[in-house]
Amino acid sequence: MISRFLKIVCITLLSTGFLKAQETREIPVPTQAQLNWQNAELVAVFHYDLHVFDGKKYNQRENRITPVPDYNIFNPKKLDTDQWIKAAKDAGCKIAILTATHETGFALYQSDVNPYCLKAVKWRDGKGDIVKDFVESCRKYDVLPGIYIGIRWNSFLGIHDFKVSGEGPFAENRQKYYNRMCEGMTEELMSRYGDLAIVWFDGGAHGPEKGGPDVLGIFEKHQPNGIFYHNTQRADIRWGGSESGTVPYPCWGTYPFVYSHSTNQEVVFKNNFQLLKEGDPDGAYYMPAMSDAPLRGYNGRHEWFWEPGDEEHIFPLENLVNMYYNSVGHNSTLILGLTPDPDGLMPEPDVKRLKELGDEIKNRFDAPVAQTKGTGETITLEIPAGKKLNHIVIQEDIEHGERIRTYTVDARINGVWKKLCEGESVGHKRIQSFDTVSCSALRLTVEKSVDKPLIRNFSAFLID
Repeated sequence: MISRFLKIVCITLLSTGFLKAQETREIPVPTQAQLNWQNAELVAVFHYDLHVFDGKKYNQRENRITPVPDYNIFNPKKLDTDQWIKAAKDAGCKIAILTATHETGFALYQSDVNPYCLKAVKWRDGKGDIVKDFVESCRKYDVLPGIYIGIRWNSFLGIHDFKVSGEGPFAENRQKYYNRMCEGMTEELMSRYGDLAIVWFDGGAHGPEKGGPDVLGIFEKHQPNGIFYHNTQRADIRWGGSESGTVPYPCWGTYPFVYSHSTNQEVVFKNNFQLLKEGDPDGAYYMPAMSDAPLRGYNGRHEWFWEPGDEEHIFPLENLVNMYYNSVGHNSTLILGLTPDPDGLMPEPDVKRLKELGDEIKNRFDAPVAQTKGTGETITLEIPAGKKLNHIVIQEDIEHGERIRTYTVDARINGVWKKLCEGESVGHKRIQSFDTVSCSALRLTVEKSVDKPLIRNFSAFLID
């Protein structure tokens, strides 16, 4: 199942003072894997493939259709996945994902079904397994591992948009072979490396109903506790509608369809992906949004893979903090694309910027001026005398679903309550800033909700 459901009866206090039962509703609630995903807040995805080693600018259009002439260019002499994962953890990432295969079709592990893999290269005498190294590093640093499987394109075998070229029995037989290979790779990757937080199929994974491989059952057999993203049968998270690292506000964790953008495209693609970006507060399925962006995406660049001379396009710290506010602070999970270099290391400028981001988030949000939690429509937060504040963080207990629909926050200033801010979606986390104020208390009032609001965190901060 994509979501568990909690059946509730909504209760509204009428102006007459009487309680009246409203319609019976089912509130979508997250699985444990979805909870882990949203609690992670920041996720790293490491892109690594053959063309990292060719010394050229990455050209996605060309790389999808042009085989790499010599796969033995793959030679990361200083490979250190510990260094990768430590850099991600320093940024605050609690989940890390590796591209086990990408658009070249080359596999970064010891595959028995795909000969175009690390068995074929001279590096480490054909015995290297970067997926194994990566997962072990994740567990060493207490980061949950995930795997990205790119089967939509394969320049080595001539696969474009899941399909082989040609017609008749020639194409049919090759398609069957490719589908079996994809199923075999999925079996290997899902069964060899222990529990995974997520498997991410690039661009989806066409299932048998569309002539593609049958991968969902393999995932469910070996990884029942992970996130599946995604195919036309299932999606546990949804793309947030852009690769800007942000989502608009409001951004609800619920969605009207079982899967995200594989079908219902006339609705999903309408108004520049508005439904993917905002979700649906009345959606029947729990499917939170992700916000993804490459770390090297500044000033007109958008690079998921390492390229020579590209350090100036690392996002400035200010931009990354803005992403955090407009992803994590909008009830989404921020995915940062990281780029190991040809030596097999995260470049030092990238490592430095990631550490700066992690430190800045801690500096801003690790020490609240005041903090509380509670149940019900009104929660009051007493502020120590003389303290100023300019940010609030609100978090629902989403284990029981998103219940808040609208809210206001007031400040008690000289004994008088004055409105500070208001909003709609809260979910896992809502971060809001306002002009600095001195007050003796804050009051969170949930004006509209489905069932009783459950607030796991209501906190105030002063951020310079």
